[in-house]
Amino acid sequence: MDDPSRKKPQGPKDMLGRCELAPRRRARETFFSHLGVLELREERVDVVCALGRVISQPIVSSEDLPVFSRSTMDGYAVRAQDTFGATEALPAYLNMAGEVPMGVPASGVVRVQDAMKIATGGMLPEGADAVVMFEQTAPVDDRMIEVTRSVAPGENVIQAGDDVQEGEVVLQAGHRLRPQDIGVLCGLGVTRVPVYRRPRVAVIPTGSEIVPPHQVAGPGQVRDINSYHLSALIEQAGGVPDRYAIVPDDLAALTESVLRALAECEVVVLSGGSSAGTRDLTAEVVSRLGGPGIVVHGVAVKPGKPTICAVVRKTPVFGLPGHPAAIVIGFDLFVRPVLRLLSGLREVPWSSLRRPVIRARMSRSVSSVAGREDYIRVAIEIEEEQIRARPILGKSGLIRTLVDAHGTVIIPEERIGLERGEEVEVALFD
Repeated sequence: MDDPSRKKPQGPKDMLGRCELAPRRRARETFFSHLGVLELREERVDVVCALGRVISQPIVSSEDLPVFSRSTMDGYAVRAQDTFGATEALPAYLNMAGEVPMGVPASGVVRVQDAMKIATGGMLPEGADAVVMFEQTAPVDDRMIEVTRSVAPGENVIQAGDDVQEGEVVLQAGHRLRPQDIGVLCGLGVTRVPVYRRPRVAVIPTGSEIVPPHQVAGPGQVRDINSYHLSALIEQAGGVPDRYAIVPDDLAALTESVLRALAECEVVVLSGGSSAGTRDLTAEVVSRLGGPGIVVHGVAVKPGKPTICAVVRKTPVFGLPGHPAAIVIGFDLFVRPVLRLLSGLREVPWSSLRRPVIRARMSRSVSSVAGREDYIRVAIEIEEEQIRARPILGKSGLIRTLVDAHGTVIIPEERIGLERGEEVEVALFD
C-alpha cells in the first residue's frame, strides 16, 4: 500500500483555484488510456442458457443445414420441366408416383411426367427439383393430376446447405448471442457453447446514514436504493453484481471493503462518497491503494459531476455519486463500456454507449449552463400524432424522476438550453 500521508493527486485548476472538470470525451479517453488490456476468461455453457452471452471462439458448422433438400409447401414434388407451359386452359398432366412420408428418407424416384405428394418440410425425392402447390393442381383420378401453373427448378424448395454449409463460420468470436443465434446453433446440433465469463462487479454502498431496505429508517437515515439500482444496471449490462455490506463513513472500514473487492472482483463500483464533502472518503481510500490510482475526478456533466474513475492494481474502480439520476449517467458513460469489453464484445467501447434512440420534439423549453453536458430525463408522449419529449423536472436525488422517465435528452455543452418544439434524440432506458 502507498504512503498514507502522501497528498491526493490534484487535477488542473480553473481561474478560481478549483479543480477543473473534464469534458466527457476527454474524461473517457483519459480513463481508457490508463486501463490497459483487460483479461478475458472463458467457459462453456449449455446453449439453452447462452442467450446474451458473447462467443469466445468462432462457431464452425460441421454439417449442411438443412442436411437434405426439402419442400417449403404442401404440394407435389415434380420435375420442373414437366410443368413448363402449363396453364388453366392447357394444363400439364402428371402421373401419381406415391407420397413422401414425413420424418423418414424419401423412397421412390420421380421420373418423367411423374408427381409425388409431399408435405411442408418433407424430403425432396430423387429426380424431383421443384414443388408445385396443391392450389395449382387438380385431381383427374386416383392416378393422375393436372397442373395449372408451371414451376421453375428450385421453386418451393430449400436445397441442402441453403441455410448453412459445412465448414462455414456461423458466428464470429465477440458476437453476443441473440434468440435467432440460439436457434441456428440448435439446428446444427451445437449444445455447448464457448463464451466469455460474465465480469464480476463489486458494488459497495457507503454512508453512515444508509440502512438496508428491510429496515425501518430512523431519523436521519435512508434505505439503500443505490446498491440495488446499480446491481440491476450491472446485470442488465451483462455483469454479475456482488453487493457488499453497507460501509459507514469510516476510513479503515472502507479501505478493508475495497481491498476485499479488489481481490474478489474484476470491477469495483462504490456508491456515494465521491464529492468534496468532509465525510466523502472514496477518493482518499482509492488514492492510497496503488497506481495509477484516480485518473478522473469530476466530469463536466449534470447530473454526475463528482464521478471518480480510477485504475488500482489493473482493476477499474469507480466512485459514483449518491444521487440515483447521477448513477445512471456515470454508469452509462464509464461502467457500461468496461463491462461490455470484459464480456468479450468485439467493438469500440463508445459504440456501445448509446441506448436505443428515437426522435421527438420537446414539449417545453428547458435551460442549461454552457460548459457542461446536461442529461434531461424525459417522458415520451404522443400529442397530435407527434412524438413529444416531456421533461421530468426534479433534483437528481429523486428516484421518482427516473421512474417516471422513458429516457434522456442531452443538452450539448455549447448550448444554454433547448426550445419548445425542437427536435431531439431521446436515448431510451432499457
